[in-house]
Amino acid sequence: MKKRHILFVVLSLSVIAVSQIAFGAEAPKDTLEKLRGEMDLLWTCIAAFLVFFMQAGFAMVEGGFTRAKNTGNIMMKNLMDFCFGSIAFWLIGAGIMFGANKTGWFGTIDFGLANFLGATPNTKSYANLIFQTVFAATAATIVSGAMAERTKFSAYLIYSIVVSAIIYPIFGSWAWNGLWGAEIAPKVASKGWLEAKGFIDFAGSTVVHSMGGWLSLAGVLVLGPRRGKFSNGTIKPIPGHSLSLAALGVFILWFGWFGFNPGSTTSVGGASFATIAVTTNLAGAAGAIAALLTAWILLKKPDIGMTLNGVLAGLVAIIAGCNNVSPWGATIIGFTAGIVVVFGVLLLDKLKIDDAVGAIPVHGMCGAWGTLLVGLLADPKYGDNKVGGLAQLWVQFQGVAAAFIFAMVAGLIMFVIIKYTIGLRVPEEEEAQGLDLVEHGAEAYADFRIAQR
Repeated sequence: MKKRHILFVVLSLSVIAVSQIAFGAEAPKDTLEKLRGEMDLLWTCIAAFLVFFMQAGFAMVEGGFTRAKNTGNIMMKNLMDFCFGSIAFWLIGAGIMFGANKTGWFGTIDFGLANFLGATPNTKSYANLIFQTVFAATAATIVSGAMAERTKFSAYLIYSIVVSAIIYPIFGSWAWNGLWGAEIAPKVASKGWLEAKGFIDFAGSTVVHSMGGWLSLAGVLVLGPRRGKFSNGTIKPIPGHSLSLAALGVFILWFGWFGFNPGSTTSVGGASFATIAVTTNLAGAAGAIAALLTAWILLKKPDIGMTLNGVLAGLVAIIAGCNNVSPWGATIIGFTAGIVVVFGVLLLDKLKIDDAVGAIPVHGMCGAWGTLLVGLLADPKYGDNKVGGLAQLWVQFQGVAAAFIFAMVAGLIMFVIIKYTIGLRVPEEEEAQGLDLVEHGAEAYADFRIAQR
């Protein structure tokens, strides 16, 4: 018998054996429960790995939408967001977000989660911790694109640590302490004040993305626009160097979103992750179509950058309600978000607010928009039987408003302190030369002559 035939027989017998254990009537109940628990852990970890890959997507989008002379700097920021963020969230942030929360405002600081992960390691806690770590990194990395091309690298690292360790975890505790705390720190978890009101944000339209978007707004207000962006009362477009890179980033992010939303079930039971995958996909597609059509009407061209951001707008908007709305509801949320993002980009230009990649409209505005709409479109046939209506809309509004106020106040304080201590912005001549050479002594495209703009 050939080797491949032997291998086929062995694999077939293995599959049959596993099937007997998993589904056979003869299998002991405790074996089935153990298998089910291990499958849930596997799914949670796979989803976390997909969300981690979104770091690459953000790097590609931000790099593509900015100039070539700053590409290496963008890559470094996205890399170090995850590196510093992982340590900061593990040591401090997770304790604030998921520790004992008797007041509903934030958890007890438990450095390194020693009480949860220490002497007797809990595998489920570890799985959920890595899942929440990649979420924290996503919230932090959103800002790098908005503040691109003129921010000091050292200042950005400080921002990243503070957001991962303190700012993001505090708001996360308000909305998710009871839900996720029960997974990571079951002995001490209790509901945050927004969660107790019935606030719906299944995977973080507001908790993750709006927080990142509003922190971006605070950052660019303190930082100021790029050199030459607004001059003599006119708006000068500063096109990115590679739409190909940006498009690749969007595809990577879309792929990663199937970990971000469906992975938030942390369970394969009931297969609700499949329904969430459908609502997620429909929203992203509808957002792209709406942005395409809106830009075509307003700008007279089917703008590539607007369409790419339309995909992200729809995906961001559906996060809050992906588990609670029907496919039709998801399509409505995504389509309207695609319109919001185009008008949001144009509004920022009119207000002379320079967001290099459109992070504020995509994450801040569309995250808030999607969170509000789930208040109206929540369908009791989906998810945890939440019903949309004016009462739920009011709860959603409170969560959106709380995120905006907290992020803006905390962000402005943080960025002003950085500005007047170590400095937030590079000098004008360094900005003109490009941050790759000035900050890192290297170029992303060393074999090409980079035009100075």
